[in-house]
Amino acid sequence: MTFTVSGYAAHSADTPLAPFTFKRRALRADDVDIEVLFCGVCHSDLHSSRNDWGNASYPMVPGHEIIGRVKRVGASVSRFKEGDKVGVGCMVDSCQHCKACAADLEQFCEKQATFTYNSVDRQDGTPTFGGYASRIVVREKFVLRVPEQLDMAGAAPLLCAGITTFSPLRHWNVKAGSKVAVVGLGGLGHMALKLAHAMGAEVTLFTRSNGKQADAHRLGADHVVLSTDAAQMALVANTFELIIDTVPDVHDVNPYVPTLATNGTLVMVGYLGPIAPPLDSAPLIGGRKAVAGSLIGGIAETQEMLDFCGEHGITSDIELIEIGTINAAYERMLNSDVKYRFVIDIGAMTAA
Repeated sequence: MTFTVSGYAAHSADTPLAPFTFKRRALRADDVDIEVLFCGVCHSDLHSSRNDWGNASYPMVPGHEIIGRVKRVGASVSRFKEGDKVGVGCMVDSCQHCKACAADLEQFCEKQATFTYNSVDRQDGTPTFGGYASRIVVREKFVLRVPEQLDMAGAAPLLCAGITTFSPLRHWNVKAGSKVAVVGLGGLGHMALKLAHAMGAEVTLFTRSNGKQADAHRLGADHVVLSTDAAQMALVANTFELIIDTVPDVHDVNPYVPTLATNGTLVMVGYLGPIAPPLDSAPLIGGRKAVAGSLIGGIAETQEMLDFCGEHGITSDIELIEIGTINAAYERMLNSDVKYRFVIDIGAMTAA
Protein backbone atom coordinates (compact mmCIF):
# COMPACT_ATOMS: atom_id res chain seq x y z
CA MET A 1 0.00 0.00 0.00
CA THR A 2 1.05 3.58 -0.55
CA PHE A 3 1.80 5.60 2.54
CA THR A 4 1.81 9.27 3.49
CA VAL A 5 5.00 11.19 4.25
CA SER A 6 5.75 14.79 5.18
CA GLY A 7 8.35 17.03 3.67
CA TYR A 8 9.05 20.40 2.10
CA ALA A 9 8.39 21.30 -1.53
CA ALA A 10 8.76 24.10 -4.04
CA HIS A 11 5.41 24.85 -5.70
CA SER A 12 6.70 27.42 -8.21
CA ALA A 13 9.93 29.08 -9.23
CA ASP A 14 9.28 32.24 -7.22
CA THR A 15 7.67 31.03 -4.00
CA PRO A 16 9.43 29.74 -0.88
CA LEU A 17 9.63 26.03 -0.11
CA ALA A 18 6.80 25.06 2.21
CA PRO A 19 5.48 22.01 4.11
CA PHE A 20 4.10 19.35 1.81
CA THR A 21 2.35 16.03 2.42
CA PHE A 22 2.41 13.39 -0.30
CA LYS A 23 2.28 9.65 -1.00
CA ARG A 24 5.21 7.29 -1.42
CA ARG A 25 4.63 4.20 -3.55
CA ALA A 26 3.90 0.75 -2.17
CA LEU A 27 7.03 -1.39 -1.98
CA ARG A 28 7.92 -3.34 -5.09
CA ALA A 29 9.82 -6.59 -4.66
CA ASP A 30 13.22 -4.88 -5.12
CA ASP A 31 12.48 -1.71 -3.15
CA VAL A 32 13.97 -0.41 0.07
CA ASP A 33 11.93 1.88 2.32
CA ILE A 34 14.27 4.30 4.09
CA GLU A 35 13.63 6.55 7.07
CA VAL A 36 15.44 9.76 6.12
CA LEU A 37 17.50 11.18 8.98
CA PHE A 38 19.71 13.76 7.23
CA CYS A 39 19.73 15.40 3.81
CA GLY A 40 22.41 17.68 2.42
CA VAL A 41 21.55 20.91 0.63
CA CYS A 42 23.13 21.14 -2.83
CA HIS A 43 23.38 24.14 -5.17
CA SER A 44 21.38 22.08 -7.66
CA ASP A 45 18.49 21.94 -5.17
CA LEU A 46 18.28 25.71 -5.35
CA HIS A 47 18.74 25.87 -9.14
CA SER A 48 16.10 23.19 -9.69
CA SER A 49 13.51 24.60 -7.32
CA ARG A 50 13.88 28.06 -8.87
CA ASN A 51 13.78 26.64 -12.40
CA ASP A 52 17.15 28.11 -13.32
CA TRP A 53 17.67 25.26 -15.79
CA GLY A 54 14.19 25.52 -17.32
CA ASN A 55 13.10 21.93 -16.62
CA ALA A 56 11.32 22.21 -13.27
CA SER A 57 8.15 20.25 -12.57
CA TYR A 58 6.08 21.27 -9.56
CA PRO A 59 5.45 20.43 -6.82
CA MET A 60 9.13 19.55 -6.33
CA VAL A 61 10.64 17.94 -3.23
CA PRO A 62 14.40 18.52 -3.55
CA GLY A 63 17.23 16.59 -1.89
CA HIS A 64 19.70 14.03 -3.23
CA GLU A 65 22.26 13.76 -0.42
CA ILE A 66 20.26 11.37 1.74
CA ILE A 67 21.33 9.40 4.81
CA GLY A 68 18.98 7.23 6.83
CA ARG A 69 18.12 3.80 8.16
CA VAL A 70 16.29 0.99 6.41
CA LYS A 71 12.73 0.66 7.67
CA ARG A 72 11.38 -2.11 5.38
CA VAL A 73 12.53 -4.12 2.39
CA GLY A 74 10.73 -5.73 -0.55
CA ALA A 75 10.40 -9.48 -0.92
CA SER A 76 13.41 -9.93 -3.23
CA VAL A 77 15.82 -7.56 -1.48
CA SER A 78 18.93 -9.40 -0.28
CA ARG A 79 21.57 -6.72 0.39
CA PHE A 80 19.80 -4.73 3.09
CA LYS A 81 17.77 -5.31 6.22
CA GLU A 82 15.87 -3.20 8.73
CA GLY A 83 18.15 -0.84 10.64
CA ASP A 84 20.98 -0.72 8.09
CA LYS A 85 22.71 2.64 7.67
CA VAL A 86 22.23 3.63 4.04
CA GLY A 87 22.45 6.49 1.59
CA VAL A 88 20.78 7.62 -1.62
CA GLY A 89 22.43 9.99 -4.06
CA CYS A 90 21.38 11.74 -7.24
CA MET A 91 19.86 8.72 -9.03
CA VAL A 92 17.19 6.16 -8.14
CA ASP A 93 17.08 4.16 -11.40
CA SER A 94 18.37 3.83 -14.97
CA CYS A 95 17.59 1.67 -18.00
CA GLN A 96 20.14 -0.99 -16.93
CA HIS A 97 20.63 -2.12 -20.56
CA CYS A 98 22.63 0.51 -22.47
CA LYS A 99 26.42 0.61 -22.82
CA ALA A 100 26.76 3.22 -20.09
CA CYS A 101 24.72 1.22 -17.58
CA ALA A 102 26.63 -1.98 -18.48
CA ALA A 103 29.85 -0.09 -17.67
CA ASP A 104 28.51 1.02 -14.23
CA LEU A 105 28.08 4.57 -15.51
CA GLU A 106 24.39 4.91 -14.78
CA GLN A 107 24.70 8.69 -14.57
CA PHE A 108 25.30 8.64 -18.36
CA CYS A 109 22.42 6.26 -19.12
CA GLU A 110 21.62 6.61 -22.83
CA LYS A 111 17.91 6.64 -21.99
CA GLN A 112 18.56 9.09 -19.14
CA ALA A 113 18.90 8.15 -15.51
CA THR A 114 15.91 8.55 -13.22
CA PHE A 115 16.97 11.27 -10.84
CA THR A 116 16.05 11.37 -7.18
CA TYR A 117 13.76 14.35 -7.67
CA ASN A 118 12.25 16.34 -10.53
CA SER A 119 12.23 13.18 -12.62
CA VAL A 120 9.72 10.47 -13.54
CA ASP A 121 9.59 6.89 -12.27
CA ARG A 122 10.40 4.50 -15.12
CA GLN A 123 7.73 1.98 -14.15
CA ASP A 124 4.63 3.94 -13.20
CA GLY A 125 5.28 7.46 -14.58
CA THR A 126 4.82 9.19 -11.24
CA PRO A 127 7.09 12.10 -10.24
CA THR A 128 10.11 11.37 -8.08
CA PHE A 129 10.33 13.28 -4.81
CA GLY A 130 13.64 13.72 -2.99
CA GLY A 131 15.11 13.71 0.47
CA TYR A 132 13.53 16.80 2.02
CA ALA A 133 11.04 14.28 3.38
CA SER A 134 10.62 11.80 6.21
CA ARG A 135 10.79 8.66 4.04
CA ILE A 136 11.94 7.59 0.60
CA VAL A 137 11.45 4.37 -1.39
CA VAL A 138 14.30 3.40 -3.70
CA ARG A 139 15.22 0.43 -5.89
CA GLU A 140 17.76 -1.76 -4.08
CA LYS A 141 20.47 -1.37 -6.74
CA PHE A 142 20.53 2.39 -6.14
CA VAL A 143 20.80 2.20 -2.36
CA LEU A 144 24.30 2.62 -0.90
CA ARG A 145 25.79 1.15 2.25
CA VAL A 146 27.26 3.82 4.54
CA PRO A 147 30.20 2.81 6.75
CA GLU A 148 29.10 2.72 10.37
CA GLN A 149 32.10 4.77 11.52
CA LEU A 150 31.05 7.81 9.48
CA ASP A 151 29.01 10.54 11.16
CA MET A 152 25.60 10.41 9.53
CA ALA A 153 25.09 14.15 9.12
CA GLY A 154 28.62 14.73 7.83
CA ALA A 155 28.29 11.81 5.43
CA ALA A 156 25.20 13.20 3.68
CA PRO A 157 27.06 15.55 1.27
CA LEU A 158 29.29 12.68 0.19
CA LEU A 159 26.34 11.44 -1.89
CA CYS A 160 26.76 14.40 -4.28
CA ALA A 161 29.66 16.70 -3.40
CA GLY A 162 31.81 13.71 -2.46
CA ILE A 163 31.22 11.59 -5.55
CA THR A 164 31.28 14.63 -7.87
CA THR A 165 34.91 15.27 -6.90
CA PHE A 166 35.97 11.67 -6.25
CA SER A 167 34.98 10.48 -9.73
CA PRO A 168 37.35 12.74 -11.72
CA LEU A 169 40.16 12.05 -9.27
CA ARG A 170 39.71 8.34 -9.97
CA HIS A 171 39.10 8.70 -13.71
CA TRP A 172 42.25 10.76 -14.25
CA ASN A 173 44.27 8.32 -12.11
CA VAL A 174 45.30 10.57 -9.24
CA LYS A 175 47.76 8.82 -6.97
CA ALA A 176 50.53 9.55 -4.49
CA GLY A 177 52.68 12.37 -5.86
CA SER A 178 50.15 13.59 -8.46
CA LYS A 179 49.97 17.37 -8.77
CA VAL A 180 46.32 18.38 -8.43
CA ALA A 181 44.72 21.82 -8.19
CA VAL A 182 41.22 22.77 -7.10
CA VAL A 183 39.44 25.94 -8.23
CA GLY A 184 37.05 27.28 -5.60
CA LEU A 185 36.59 26.53 -1.94
CA GLY A 186 32.93 25.69 -1.38
CA GLY A 187 30.92 22.53 -0.88
CA LEU A 188 32.58 20.77 -3.82
CA GLY A 189 35.99 22.39 -3.43
CA HIS A 190 36.51 21.43 0.19
CA MET A 191 35.64 17.81 -0.61
CA ALA A 192 38.09 17.83 -3.55
CA LEU A 193 40.87 19.01 -1.21
CA LYS A 194 40.12 16.31 1.36
CA LEU A 195 39.87 13.49 -1.18
CA ALA A 196 42.92 14.45 -3.25
CA HIS A 197 44.99 14.79 -0.08
CA ALA A 198 43.85 11.37 1.12
CA MET A 199 44.95 9.89 -2.23
CA GLY A 200 48.44 11.23 -1.60
CA ALA A 201 48.41 14.03 -4.18
CA GLU A 202 50.25 17.32 -3.83
CA VAL A 203 47.26 19.66 -3.69
CA THR A 204 46.95 23.34 -4.56
CA LEU A 205 43.93 25.57 -4.06
CA PHE A 206 43.22 28.34 -6.56
CA THR A 207 41.21 31.13 -4.94
CA ARG A 208 40.25 34.69 -5.80
CA SER A 209 40.06 35.67 -2.12
CA ASN A 210 42.78 36.33 0.43
CA GLY A 211 42.36 34.83 3.88
CA LYS A 212 41.55 31.24 2.90
CA GLN A 213 45.04 29.86 3.47
CA ALA A 214 44.50 28.50 6.98
CA ASP A 215 41.28 26.70 6.13
CA ALA A 216 42.67 25.37 2.86
CA HIS A 217 45.68 23.87 4.62
CA ARG A 218 43.42 22.36 7.30
CA LEU A 219 41.37 20.68 4.57
CA GLY A 220 44.39 19.18 2.83
CA ALA A 221 45.91 21.83 0.53
CA ASP A 222 49.70 21.96 0.39
CA HIS A 223 49.69 25.29 -1.45
CA VAL A 224 47.32 28.21 -2.02
CA VAL A 225 47.55 30.37 -5.16
CA LEU A 226 45.72 33.67 -5.56
CA SER A 227 44.37 33.37 -9.11
CA THR A 228 44.10 37.15 -9.54
CA ASP A 229 47.85 37.55 -8.91
CA ALA A 230 49.71 37.24 -12.22
CA ALA A 231 53.04 36.59 -10.51
CA GLN A 232 51.66 33.73 -8.45
CA MET A 233 49.98 32.22 -11.52
CA ALA A 234 53.20 32.44 -13.51
CA LEU A 235 55.03 30.48 -10.83
CA VAL A 236 52.70 27.48 -11.32
CA ALA A 237 52.71 27.44 -15.14
CA ASN A 238 52.91 23.93 -16.66
CA THR A 239 52.45 22.29 -13.26
CA PHE A 240 49.19 20.40 -12.77
CA GLU A 241 48.20 17.00 -14.10
CA LEU A 242 44.60 17.66 -13.09
CA ILE A 243 42.62 20.74 -12.15
CA ILE A 244 39.14 20.27 -10.67
CA ASP A 245 37.06 23.40 -11.29
CA THR A 246 34.24 23.51 -8.75
CA VAL A 247 32.94 27.05 -9.37
CA PRO A 248 29.13 26.86 -9.81
CA ASP A 249 28.69 30.03 -11.89
CA VAL A 250 29.92 31.26 -15.26
CA HIS A 251 33.58 32.31 -14.97
CA ASP A 252 36.77 32.70 -17.01
CA VAL A 253 38.50 29.34 -17.36
CA ASN A 254 41.35 30.65 -19.53
CA PRO A 255 43.74 31.74 -16.74
CA TYR A 256 43.95 28.18 -15.41
CA VAL A 257 44.81 26.40 -18.68
CA PRO A 258 48.46 27.56 -18.79
CA THR A 259 48.99 26.04 -15.32
CA LEU A 260 48.26 22.57 -16.71
CA ALA A 261 51.22 20.32 -17.40
CA THR A 262 51.62 18.77 -20.83
CA ASN A 263 48.76 16.26 -21.23
CA GLY A 264 47.00 17.82 -18.25
CA THR A 265 43.24 18.18 -17.92
CA LEU A 266 41.00 20.80 -16.38
CA VAL A 267 37.70 19.14 -15.49
CA MET A 268 34.60 21.19 -14.80
CA VAL A 269 32.25 19.79 -12.16
CA GLY A 270 30.47 22.86 -10.78
CA TYR A 271 29.18 24.93 -13.69
CA LEU A 272 26.68 23.80 -16.29
CA GLY A 273 26.37 26.06 -19.32
CA PRO A 274 28.27 28.04 -21.97
CA ILE A 275 31.83 29.06 -21.15
CA ALA A 276 32.31 32.84 -21.18
CA PRO A 277 34.58 34.41 -22.17
CA PRO A 278 35.24 31.84 -24.90
CA LEU A 279 37.91 29.23 -24.37
CA ASP A 280 41.20 30.01 -26.15
CA SER A 281 42.33 26.83 -27.90
CA ALA A 282 45.95 27.94 -28.42
CA PRO A 283 47.23 26.84 -24.96
CA LEU A 284 45.39 23.53 -25.38
CA ILE A 285 47.05 22.79 -28.71
CA GLY A 286 50.41 23.98 -27.44
CA GLY A 287 50.57 21.37 -24.71
CA ARG A 288 48.03 18.70 -25.62
CA LYS A 289 45.96 19.99 -22.75
CA ALA A 290 42.24 19.39 -22.30
CA VAL A 291 39.15 20.91 -20.76
CA ALA A 292 36.62 18.24 -19.81
CA GLY A 293 33.51 17.68 -17.71
CA SER A 294 32.39 15.12 -15.19
CA LEU A 295 28.99 14.28 -13.67
CA ILE A 296 28.68 12.62 -10.24
CA GLY A 297 29.57 8.89 -10.57
CA GLY A 298 28.00 5.50 -11.08
CA ILE A 299 26.61 3.45 -8.21
CA ALA A 300 29.66 1.16 -7.94
CA GLU A 301 32.01 4.14 -7.90
CA THR A 302 29.84 5.92 -5.34
CA GLN A 303 30.07 2.88 -3.08
CA GLU A 304 33.84 2.87 -3.60
CA MET A 305 33.92 6.53 -2.57
CA LEU A 306 31.92 5.86 0.61
CA ASP A 307 34.21 2.98 1.53
CA PHE A 308 37.28 5.15 0.85
CA CYS A 309 35.84 7.87 3.10
CA GLY A 310 35.16 5.26 5.77
CA GLU A 311 38.77 4.07 5.62
CA HIS A 312 40.16 7.62 5.80
CA GLY A 313 37.61 9.16 8.16
CA ILE A 314 36.43 11.71 5.61
CA THR A 315 33.13 13.56 5.97
CA SER A 316 31.94 16.97 4.87
CA ASP A 317 32.29 20.08 7.02
CA ILE A 318 28.67 20.96 7.67
CA GLU A 319 26.24 23.31 9.35
CA LEU A 320 23.22 21.37 10.63
CA ILE A 321 19.90 23.17 10.13
CA GLU A 322 16.20 22.63 10.76
CA ILE A 323 14.07 22.26 7.66
CA GLY A 324 12.02 25.33 8.57
CA THR A 325 15.09 27.46 7.83
CA ILE A 326 15.66 26.05 4.32
CA ASN A 327 14.66 29.22 2.48
CA ALA A 328 17.07 31.31 4.54
CA ALA A 329 19.73 28.67 3.93
CA TYR A 330 19.22 29.01 0.17
CA GLU A 331 19.85 32.77 0.40
CA ARG A 332 22.94 32.22 2.53
CA MET A 333 24.18 29.61 0.04
CA LEU A 334 23.86 32.15 -2.79
CA ASN A 335 26.10 34.46 -0.74
CA SER A 336 28.62 31.66 -0.02
CA ASP A 337 27.74 32.01 3.66
CA VAL A 338 28.28 28.40 4.72
CA LYS A 339 31.31 26.31 5.61
CA TYR A 340 30.89 24.16 3.68
CA ARG A 341 27.58 22.40 3.30
CA PHE A 342 24.16 22.76 4.90
CA VAL A 343 22.60 19.51 6.09
CA ILE A 344 18.96 19.28 7.15
CA ASP A 345 18.15 17.35 10.31
CA ILE A 346 15.19 15.49 8.83
CA GLY A 347 14.92 13.27 11.90
CA ALA A 348 14.11 16.33 13.98
CA MET A 349 11.32 17.24 11.56
CA THR A 350 9.88 13.75 11.85
CA ALA A 351 10.06 13.81 15.63
CA ALA A 352 8.30 17.19 15.72
